[in-house]
Amino acid sequence: MLLSALLIKRKSFLGRCFHLGKSILNPISEDVVFRAICFNLKQRRWSFLEKNLPSLTNAIASRVLCEFQNSPQLALEFYNWVGDKKSVLHSLESSCSVIHVLVNSRRYDDALSLMGNLMTVNGLSPLEVLEALNNSYGICESSPAVFDALVRACTQIGATVGAYEVIMKLQIEGCCVTIHAWNNFLSHLIKVNEIHRFWMVYKKMVSYGYMENVNTFNLVVHALCKDCKLQEAMSVFYRILKSGIWPNAVTFNMMVDGACKMGDMDLALMLVRKMEIMSAGSIKPNSVTYNSLIDGFCKIGRIAVAEELRNEMMKIDIEPNVRTYATMIEGYSRAGFLEEALRLCDEMVERGLLPNSVVYNSIMHWLYKEGDVDGASLVFTDMSDKQIPLDKFTCSILTRGFLQKWLYNQSS
Repeated sequence: MLLSALLIKRKSFLGRCFHLGKSILNPISEDVVFRAICFNLKQRRWSFLEKNLPSLTNAIASRVLCEFQNSPQLALEFYNWVGDKKSVLHSLESSCSVIHVLVNSRRYDDALSLMGNLMTVNGLSPLEVLEALNNSYGICESSPAVFDALVRACTQIGATVGAYEVIMKLQIEGCCVTIHAWNNFLSHLIKVNEIHRFWMVYKKMVSYGYMENVNTFNLVVHALCKDCKLQEAMSVFYRILKSGIWPNAVTFNMMVDGACKMGDMDLALMLVRKMEIMSAGSIKPNSVTYNSLIDGFCKIGRIAVAEELRNEMMKIDIEPNVRTYATMIEGYSRAGFLEEALRLCDEMVERGLLPNSVVYNSIMHWLYKEGDVDGASLVFTDMSDKQIPLDKFTCSILTRGFLQKWLYNQSS
């Protein structure tokens, strides 16, 4: 009888420990709590977990997160649930653990968001986040992709210096980021218009022995085009062809856009006409290609050629988009053909495309230029009715238009 009673009590005790249904006065070992949480988490028994939050520590939370490598959604739910119930447990350790899990499962957006919050909300420096990721790297069986993700997170929040510090720190420690992280950082430098720094970083990357890929070459071409060094960009372009790395549509479009921006429309057209031949038939012009050409010809006043190109793209089943129409409308308006510009506005609506602020701004600007204040007011009314957001150019155009109308009324 005594033995039976002891067995019953022991079974009851283990059951309570395993399910964490009730708080236990005696200390519970970390392993028991860990196993119990994992078991109940798999069943999503949040009520059982909530009753035993006092037993949950930072170390246990991190272990649980790493345990659910193959269930990233559940790991993220647990992380968020813990934060809602007991925010103090959202330590750097647990945050890094869930980041490793998310990166390993290729849920990069969620991982980048958490990294960004650690730096912007929690005020941690990129190097502090890097150190924490390094500390939990082995426990969570992570991959170098987590360091690439940290560089991307830095560039997303505008931490240019931080991103570079992370790359250099890893380089010194012999745990290098991949070419993808370098490309991301180089792309960021172009976006923030730090072209001089771009070339310094690019040369350093090459000196470390990194093998450039097509994305790297595209960034080099882009940087040269921004510096109006079209001939050098062409040299790089031919170097790509000779290196055995096939250029992609982005490469060609950057070259075409660079030529158009510099007014070399002959080169731009040549690139488009020979695109298929130079890519061994793998690449054809797309809407981005034609939009660059149309924009280039509109800017030099050759609106008829731009119209021919628009017709050409439709013949080969490339649908004009809002940018195509916005460019054409601006081109016609600039050339003094406002009726044609308005006709295109109607056409794009018939095709199911909603004019954006660029389209409306262009029409209003040129109507005011011609002195048609009432016409511009009607266009603005239509813009308001369609709830198109106003931008700074809209406000500037309206201010000049109202001033023009006021001066006209004063003089009459």
